[in-house]
Amino acid sequence: MAAKKYNTSAVFAAACAGMAFFGVAMLSLGPILGKLGAMVGDGANALPSTLSIGIILGTVIFGPVVDKFGYKGLLIVASVLALAGLQGLARFLQLPLLHGAMFFLGLGGGILNGLTNAVVSDIYDDDKRGGRLGVLGAFYCIGALLWTLLNYFIPNYNIPLNAISAVMALFIVFYCCIAFPAAKPSENVSLNQSLGLLKYPALLLFAVVLFFESGFEGCSGSFTVEFFTRTTPMDVQTATLAMTVFTIGMMAGRFPLGAITRRLKALGTLYLYLSVALVGVVVFTLCNGPVGAYVSMGLIGFGVGATYPVILNYIGGAFRNNSGTAMSIAIFIGLLGQFTFNRLTGNAFTLGRYATLPALLFTALVAMMVIVPIALQQVNKNNK
Repeated sequence: MAAKKYNTSAVFAAACAGMAFFGVAMLSLGPILGKLGAMVGDGANALPSTLSIGIILGTVIFGPVVDKFGYKGLLIVASVLALAGLQGLARFLQLPLLHGAMFFLGLGGGILNGLTNAVVSDIYDDDKRGGRLGVLGAFYCIGALLWTLLNYFIPNYNIPLNAISAVMALFIVFYCCIAFPAAKPSENVSLNQSLGLLKYPALLLFAVVLFFESGFEGCSGSFTVEFFTRTTPMDVQTATLAMTVFTIGMMAGRFPLGAITRRLKALGTLYLYLSVALVGVVVFTLCNGPVGAYVSMGLIGFGVGATYPVILNYIGGAFRNNSGTAMSIAIFIGLLGQFTFNRLTGNAFTLGRYATLPALLFTALVAMMVIVPIALQQVNKNNK
């Protein structure tokens, strides 16, 4: 094995920063969509779909590129794209320009999401990978939490956007100064090798789980604030705080994930977490005020915290020679769910059908609970 030419701690810190920025990208519209809608009209409800398109494209791009060329260059490019999207969101009030900004933000964010998971999977062995992916996922929550808190305390969303942009610019300089893992050997990144991954049922089943998980996170992150302000007496600030509770719940679920998985194994862990989320959706559907909203969002956030880290840990361990491409395939299929759920929810909200959101959340959770054991059975077959 060739000598390692990078500092593991520095690369992990860079990945955590990139994942935090993805957290900002994913929830970028949640606290401000209502404000944008008031300024630009109902067309603002289509912006989450544009964000999803960018994220999906970024997800397709990152895997083959990092396997063939390495991580550093693409990490810098993705961060610059996301930074441009944030600045566009801060400055534009014309719908076409806002769609362009959301596309760049989604494109950069999609690359950051996949790339950071892949690089953490590469730099740690099996005994540490799951726990480190859980911590990485917690930094998604930190970015999202910072974003929602800033918007809760600062009504003018331009100020938080510019503050996040400044921090992102500093980390781009940091990325330029450190080394990253090298590209994969050329024989592992051919088109045939990449397409060959599609023959593994376990990879495709895990991707379908991520389809529903991404759909769940996408529509809850983009539309929950508007849902509460339209269906309960809560104002925008109070509803935005509910999204903060959601993020705190997810973070609380991800930090101890490694220890919980060691005790309950993967299937037990996922069922425990998804069951908590299911209770949260029931409370979400029935709530009519801040207390119910905060309880439901805390439970939902905790409950969906395990899905991505646990499943990407399986994928990273099973496909080490093509980890970037394997994760690219899985996250791409997964994020089709985000686009689908955002489109369905946005169209329903435009028609005033707000009950669509809890119905979609419930459907996604039940689907994941059905598919996960089937996917794990395929993993066990492959290991025999």
